[in-house]
Amino acid sequence: MAYVIGEDCVACGTCQSVCPTGAISEGEIYVIDPDVCISCGSCAEVCPNEAITEG
Repeated sequence: MAYVIGEDCVACGTCQSVCPTGAISEGEIYVIDPDVCISCGSCAEVCPNEAITEG
């Protein structure tokens, strides 16, 4: 199951830099493309706000 980024995202970009598939794109808050996400959890591990959860 793909990860999702919640409202606690402050758009710091930390998650985007660690995503091995490039599934995370910048916006008002960052967004994870569920079709590209491989559910590795790298993004959730580095998120300083714990805004990323398994969807």
